[in-house]
Amino acid sequence: MSRTLGFKLGIVALLIVLLMIPLLLIDGLVDERQQLREGVLDDIARSSSYSQQITGPILVVPYRRTVREWKTHEKSGERFLEEREVRSRLYFLPERFAVDGAVKTELRYRGIYQARLFHSDAQLSGRFELPAQFGIRENFADYVFEPAFLAVGISDIRGIKNDLKLRLGTQTLSFAPGSGEARLGNGVHVPLAVLDGSSAQAFDFAFELKLQGTGQLGVSPVGRDTRVELRSDWPHPSFVGAYLPSEREISAQGFVARWQTSFFATNLEEALRDCVRHERCEAFNAPSLGVSFVDPVDHYLKSERAIKYALLFIALTFAAFFLFEVLKRLAVHPVQYGLVGLALALFYLLLLSLAEHLGFDRAYGISASACVLLIGIYVSGVLHSWWRGGGFTALLAALYAMLYVLLSAEDYALLMGSLLVFGLLATVMLLTRKLDWYDLGRGEPLRQEVR
Repeated sequence: MSRTLGFKLGIVALLIVLLMIPLLLIDGLVDERQQLREGVLDDIARSSSYSQQITGPILVVPYRRTVREWKTHEKSGERFLEEREVRSRLYFLPERFAVDGAVKTELRYRGIYQARLFHSDAQLSGRFELPAQFGIRENFADYVFEPAFLAVGISDIRGIKNDLKLRLGTQTLSFAPGSGEARLGNGVHVPLAVLDGSSAQAFDFAFELKLQGTGQLGVSPVGRDTRVELRSDWPHPSFVGAYLPSEREISAQGFVARWQTSFFATNLEEALRDCVRHERCEAFNAPSLGVSFVDPVDHYLKSERAIKYALLFIALTFAAFFLFEVLKRLAVHPVQYGLVGLALALFYLLLLSLAEHLGFDRAYGISASACVLLIGIYVSGVLHSWWRGGGFTALLAALYAMLYVLLSAEDYALLMGSLLVFGLLATVMLLTRKLDWYDLGRGEPLRQEVR
């Protein structure tokens, strides 16, 4: 039965539109599985500890101050001196602050999902230098200072794995729960004696912090001079925060990263004053440096990106089918187009389900091989020739290989995709440059060849 070229192209276009339905369903399944994975990871973090952010230490000096103010009596009009007491706190950041930490990672499983926990063993040290009279220039005698304390903010205190001891000069002091300072949130603190502020003073501090968390580890650069060094067995670090490492070494065995900042870069002294005076603490809490331990190979993200190329993939496959029709004068039924299209759509479902168990690379290889083999055997029968089927199979395998390269090369995906489409269009134009499309459009019957 004869068919015009326009009618056949319309049928093929309709099939491509209909095939978008299962592809959209598979895309929705990818989102659903990804949300399920995120829920499981959050549940694992909830039962262990979340991402960790270390802020401090900060030296806090509470005080009471006598304020005198002349006032006028409302009835008699006499002036009198009123005294009242106000309570507040002084805050001091370290002159020097150093973090030297070793981080190990561990996988925790729940069903087919896994979460990566980190265990850091860090030495935090530095030096506080307090000015004479704590920097108070007027009415110093009106101040009564209470016992000071050293506050350290730790975002999830469930991750603390050791008995914290502060070495302060020649003393060894125990930490107590709670940061003691609302601006730092969760954390720990060390009660100190009443400090004599009549003269300038300085003291060194150090303590060991063993911390567990998931996701990322961050440190606020609170020192006038801050130096941080982190070593880990994790070979895929993603450095986060406002400051990148000044030095880093990454290998298959892990990484070593070093940061160095100063008050000139962080402006934390001004940010802390603004936080105390006006309760605007965003600028003080924002500066951070650290590393993320999230696995960069996300098979859900790659599966979602692969589906975005599905329409192009199906259109190119159908175009190759159509070229065999018009060049070899073979009749291919729309049902045969549809079955090949369903096999192409099934590839993405196989890819998603296998990637959850085998990883994306192995899942892609198995899924692509299975679909290429299935379509190759089927097309060999449709085109009535193993040679033609083999050629079509080779073209399809090349398309899958190019798709894998596109998914792997994120930075050059647009460039490579553009070159691929241009090359395929050029191939079609060269193969059909001598074809008489008017002759095809007149409805000359296509023949079924018998092997």
